[in-house]
Amino acid sequence: MPITLHDLARSLGLPVLAGDVSKPVAWVHGTELADPTPFLEGGELLLTTGLAGTGPGYVRRLVRAGVVGLGFGTGLGHDVVPARLVAAAAEAGLGLVEVPREVPFIAISKAVSKALAADEYAALTRTSEAQRALTGAAVRAGTAGVVRRLGRWVGGWVVLLDAAGEPVHAHNPRLVPDLTAGVARLRTAGGLASAAFEAGGDHVFLQVLGSRARGVLAVGTSTPLDAADVGIVNTAASLLTLALARNDAVDAARRELRSGQFRLLLAGLGVDGLPERFRVFLAEEPPATGFWAEHDGRIVVLAQESDGFASSEVDASEVARGYREARQAQQAGVRRFEDLAGNVRLPDGFAEALLRPLDAETRETVRVWLAHHGAWDPAAARLGVHRHTVRNRVRKAEEALGRSLDSPGLRAELWLALHREGQ
Repeated sequence: MPITLHDLARSLGLPVLAGDVSKPVAWVHGTELADPTPFLEGGELLLTTGLAGTGPGYVRRLVRAGVVGLGFGTGLGHDVVPARLVAAAAEAGLGLVEVPREVPFIAISKAVSKALAADEYAALTRTSEAQRALTGAAVRAGTAGVVRRLGRWVGGWVVLLDAAGEPVHAHNPRLVPDLTAGVARLRTAGGLASAAFEAGGDHVFLQVLGSRARGVLAVGTSTPLDAADVGIVNTAASLLTLALARNDAVDAARRELRSGQFRLLLAGLGVDGLPERFRVFLAEEPPATGFWAEHDGRIVVLAQESDGFASSEVDASEVARGYREARQAQQAGVRRFEDLAGNVRLPDGFAEALLRPLDAETRETVRVWLAHHGAWDPAAARLGVHRHTVRNRVRKAEEALGRSLDSPGLRAELWLALHREGQ
């Protein structure tokens, strides 16, 4: 921690005479100028023997310049600290300590330099340890691990927001205030990468993740972050940016792989991991689980149940047909391809009259055979019978109907009638 004037006075045995001695000392500077303020940056402990002045005006100039304390050397020009200087310091709140002759000014400078060096070393050590811990967390647990580890290091809450401002991971999420306004200001600030403000009684620090704004890292603490903590937050932000970039690359590769697999399925080639029977869906959003792919600007889902426009049931060898059916359902505005039959108005009694010559077994065989576009082997597999059995039943249907099922018109009529019958 930074050394304060109180700490310095106690360690060197300097009497405290007036003012606030709790402020940290950034540097020590000795001067006898009546107005040293042009040469100061703020945060200094000023050492003087009072040759240039000891009045209220002198004290006020020092306070305006940000001087945190005044060390008055006695035993040279003054045997004691002038009373009016003590009174002025007390009134202005400027920390005032007496520096007896036996304590050389150089001893004070060395003590402060030593304390500052120790603080810098501690900060570097803390930052180094934090970087190692955060890197290890990133390797072991990804973005969630980085957020948790950072929260423990800074002793506050941490939340990772995605590009839309929604929480992805959080440490101490119940303590997180509403960050909507702060994030909005950051995004409209013309390329600003970070921001600090107060919200919900906490000091909040926001850091944009990457030049493409993949997200925002938000950190909240009871006191403002010091330089070391800001460095630790920046390390976490860099790790999160790399992790998100890697995730983007992995997601892109997976999308391309799924698209390639779907093209194979359209070509009639098999892909592992699919259900035995499923529907082809055209959906608005990818599902959380199961197979999906992007094709021709559409989200295609292969599943037994899902949202979207659906084909009839197919297997892996019939995906091309299922895709066409799903597109037809979408174009017609119906949820399932089978519902297309319900959109065609048939004459009253048409379906009943057409199907009356066919028994239940023959009707089901014809329905499955038509669903497989007249392919014998897939229809037989679906029905669990031999292909010759399917041929015999289709021939039986032709004899009963007195018409050939090679006719596209009859096939269409039967398809509509069979689906109307099932409603």
